[in-house]
Amino acid sequence: MEPDALLSLVTIVVLGIGAQWLAWRLRLPSILLLLGAGLIAGPAIGWLEPASFLSDEVLFAFVTLSVGLILFEGGLSLRLRELTQVGKVVFALCSIGAAVTWVVGGLAAYYLLGLSPSVAMLQGALLVVTGPTVIGPLLLHLRPERRVATTLKWEGILIDPVGAIVAVLVLETMLHGGIATPAGMALGGMAALGAGTVVGIATGILLTVLFKYHWIPDNLQNPFSLMLVVVALAIANRWVEESGLVAVTVMGVWLANQRSVDVRHIVEFKENLRVLLLGSLFILLAARVQVESLQLVGTAVIPFVLVLVLVARPLSVWVSTIGAGFTWRERAFLAWMAPRGIVAAAVSSLFALRLVAQDPTSDGRLLVPVTFVVIVATVAIYGLTAGWVGRRLGLTQTDPQGVLIVGLHPLSRAIANLPQEEGFPTLLVDTNRTLVSDAKLQGLRAAEGNVLAEHELEDMDLAGIGRALAMTRNDEANSLVAMHCSEVFGRGETYQLVPDARSRVSTQQVHGRLLFAPGASYNELNDRFAAGAVVKKTKLSKEFDFAAFREHYGDSALPMFRILRGNLRVYTADVAPSPDPGSTLIILVDPTAAEAEDAPTDDAAALGESSPVAGSAKGSLPGA
Repeated sequence: MEPDALLSLVTIVVLGIGAQWLAWRLRLPSILLLLGAGLIAGPAIGWLEPASFLSDEVLFAFVTLSVGLILFEGGLSLRLRELTQVGKVVFALCSIGAAVTWVVGGLAAYYLLGLSPSVAMLQGALLVVTGPTVIGPLLLHLRPERRVATTLKWEGILIDPVGAIVAVLVLETMLHGGIATPAGMALGGMAALGAGTVVGIATGILLTVLFKYHWIPDNLQNPFSLMLVVVALAIANRWVEESGLVAVTVMGVWLANQRSVDVRHIVEFKENLRVLLLGSLFILLAARVQVESLQLVGTAVIPFVLVLVLVARPLSVWVSTIGAGFTWRERAFLAWMAPRGIVAAAVSSLFALRLVAQDPTSDGRLLVPVTFVVIVATVAIYGLTAGWVGRRLGLTQTDPQGVLIVGLHPLSRAIANLPQEEGFPTLLVDTNRTLVSDAKLQGLRAAEGNVLAEHELEDMDLAGIGRALAMTRNDEANSLVAMHCSEVFGRGETYQLVPDARSRVSTQQVHGRLLFAPGASYNELNDRFAAGAVVKKTKLSKEFDFAAFREHYGDSALPMFRILRGNLRVYTADVAPSPDPGSTLIILVDPTAAEAEDAPTDDAAALGESSPVAGSAKGSLPGA
């Protein structure tokens, strides 16, 4: 490989991963930074010239395979039982809603952008898709109400192959000089959907059988599944063009819903692969955009984007949700969530190449710049405003502060009570039905379930929940719970109790951040609580700062949470607490300190205490 080509590939990987990391740090949609990095490195300063080391054929073969793998990974997250509530709406959005978007987008492209009728129809078809690569991160960030989130997730994954099929049918009609009739489009679409479904189910069954009878060793299961995905993509595309995207999506859905074998290891592998592929694809495609083509678009693209955002999407959602039982708030949020993603970018680049090859003067050369402007604009509009819109509608919380506590016992109930009193959503989970009932009688939000069971967390209502605390009395179980919950909340917001000194859990087996303080194991906290310790809250002020707090309560007082300006922080064993004045602390204090008089002052802000929960005089805590 030539040195320049190697440097270019390294640049693509660095920019792709670096942009996603920076987006995480800045809490911005990653696609904005990815496209920005690609445009700067490519047309702006000339660092990247994909055409110099990748032919168009190789590039688009790579794009096709990558998009297929991304859609397969998306299919692995779809559970058919979720369709019991949203199936009708999802089907409508991917059919009637897609048709509405296509027609409105095509008319806007014709009248506002001045494209020829055929190219305008193709442009409208390309922008039918929304895309899981953008929807997924936004949903993870916003955590909207479950029915809305499920609808958007399913639509984002299923609409990609549907939109690609419609666009291909339009393109083939243009290239062969025909006129697309509704009947012909319907037959072509059904053929592609049918072929993709057959291939996807067949390869899914094949992989399930191979895993079930252990014909594939563990170390080859991920590579072998990857091989079958690309084989399914290729076979389906050979059978009916663009049916490969349907095949890989169906294959992912099949594997996610079968019960014969465990495919969680495949999911984890594909998630890591998706991050690399997504970053590389956006950098590559953005670097190919020509400055001249962007200049050709002009300012007419601004009203075009506004029509897509303010007319096409709301009309599509309104038509698709008639009679579905969705509230006006849910319909409004769905109408304000349609960012375009990688499939639109990839397919428009491929189609523009084919149209220009047939006719260099064709306005098909405008497909790429228009599509990229729409991608950037829609991601910016929805990504930067969806949180505000969701909060105004009461459906989302951009930075969820609530707490999921796994393990029900007197101490965990006492701990959960105070954040709930302060307005932070709190959910206690345990497998013991009696303990769950007792917690509900106490006024706490509790659910019976086993978070280690497959899909259990996905079925829980986690609206407003932003972190998980593993607080069972079993250190091994806490590590497993933390490992499982980190997939949903991230490692930064997953916590577990400090393992007991006699525990068999080693440092390498700890998967969550250690709670509260060194030595704060279940047994230690249980002994203190059983001896009469109290969980209470106290407010710091300039007069009663943290030093005064220590003097008043003693060194044994254990700060567990800090509340400041509507934010909840969980204290961990690796960072000594140093709360500022104005903070409200949730603490565990021993009987002597708990019974002591308040600080001698009449200033209500000097020391505020409320809702102490005394420890149980009974010995050990019930199992969790």
